[in-house]
Amino acid sequence: MTADNGNYGAESIQVLEGLDPVRKRPGMYIGSTDEKGLHHLVWEIVDNSIDEAMAGYCDTIIVTLGTDGSCMVEDNGRGIPTDLHPKTGKSTLETILTVLHAGGKFGGGGYKVSGGLHGVGSSVVNALSSKMEAWVHRDGKIFYQSYSTGKPDEDVKVVGESNKTGTIIKFYPDENIFKITTKFDYETIKNRLRQQAYLTKGITIILVDERSGERYKYYFEGGIKSYVNFLNKTENTLGDIFYVEKESKDIMVEISLQYNT
Repeated sequence: MTADNGNYGAESIQVLEGLDPVRKRPGMYIGSTDEKGLHHLVWEIVDNSIDEAMAGYCDTIIVTLGTDGSCMVEDNGRGIPTDLHPKTGKSTLETILTVLHAGGKFGGGGYKVSGGLHGVGSSVVNALSSKMEAWVHRDGKIFYQSYSTGKPDEDVKVVGESNKTGTIIKFYPDENIFKITTKFDYETIKNRLRQQAYLTKGITIILVDERSGERYKYYFEGGIKSYVNFLNKTENTLGDIFYVEKESKDIMVEISLQYNT
């Protein structure tokens, strides 16, 4: 068998720029483009807000499932920085949402603890959405930018004044990517957010489904101790719940357990 290498040259090598590789091979970044991959988009944006909570800057996260097929995640954290990024020369907001591996989770400056994909998540969600919108409350102003299939529609602009801080991300999954379904499953998201509220002690997570009018609010002061109690609520337990929390040299450990028969 002989190989035909007739037209193999520099011009035959394809270079994908920006977020094009994500749209070309989405499975490499979110695992699949089925229902599981669809909901992975939600987890990535929520994880960014959870990171703010774990760092001590956020105590409320609101997830809204819109009648228009969108998902919106709002937190009261510090707000994504909007000033020019020294490396890209673009707004830091635009950099985080349009450049792979751009985030505050790699070194020690932004986060000591993190639950997301280390700077991949937000930009991947943007790439796999037909439309995304971002509002940032920071420095007394409201900053806004919109995107289509991962590309900014315009520069970041100021659209109002604000006396609070936080970030709002709203995205619409691209039906050209998620061909099986783009409909978010309420129960799947509800169960995941409940689990996350247990794992992040003291945070309030609210889920609003505008499609059905349902609304859930989660807050567990006991954290994973409350989670063990929830998991064992139908079991015959042996003894009290064991719980320990310790931080040493920037390493946080939290353990809770209880035996059952």
